[in-house]
Amino acid sequence: MRKQIAAANWKMNLSLQESEALVSDLLKTDYSFTNNQLVLLAVPFPYLLNIQQKISGDNHFSVCSQNCAATENGAYTGEVSTQMLNGMGIGYSIIGHSERRLYYQEDNSTLANKINVSFKYGVQPVFCCGEPLEVREKNAQNDFVQLQLEESLFHLTEVQMTNFIIAYEPIWAIGTGRTATSDQAQHMHAHIRAVIEKKYGNDIATSVSILYGGSVKASNAKELFSLPDVDGGLVGGASLIASEFSEIIKSLKK
Repeated sequence: MRKQIAAANWKMNLSLQESEALVSDLLKTDYSFTNNQLVLLAVPFPYLLNIQQKISGDNHFSVCSQNCAATENGAYTGEVSTQMLNGMGIGYSIIGHSERRLYYQEDNSTLANKINVSFKYGVQPVFCCGEPLEVREKNAQNDFVQLQLEESLFHLTEVQMTNFIIAYEPIWAIGTGRTATSDQAQHMHAHIRAVIEKKYGNDIATSVSILYGGSVKASNAKELFSLPDVDGGLVGGASLIASEFSEIIKSLKK
């Protein structure tokens, strides 16, 4: 069975002390994990090593960066390369989050470069895709998301796409309190899987974990995660509250 993943995206929140306390509270909970379940903690860059040390020894928790550079190294002040992440033992990085696309003008070509350097240095991408409200209102979301996949991912080999992680973000639902209905979420996740299947075949398409990312909360996680093509969630605000995120983790499929 493909990985079922609860990914916490802390964004630019929490002090170091608050983040360590949050992780301590998360680790106190008994989750009765199965082998196919994984928790990713996408923490701010300055906290990567601290939080990695906190979860050391727990095979079901991993630290993830929230971003990475599109280049390997060089005179790029303020950037963090996947080579650096690899050197710290960080095995995952979010790539293409809607906030990076919107605020920092990251396009599909830039994201393809980020994915390339991620694979070169052994960092697993968590690739985000999704449509804004105006696209959804025109009922053009399928073509919009398909183009994101084609331009950022479809140069990858079958080996690279096997067990890949994608997060579908209906941008109109991020931080708004709005959540896609179960039918909307399942429809898009199934569409993403079908697009991958057409390019890479059924075996690879069924290996890909597709997470839902749009105002996931403890109150709706179980319903969302029960959908056949939803393999967990990319969680924002609710991941900053230990009791909320613990319940979300417990909602993962067994």
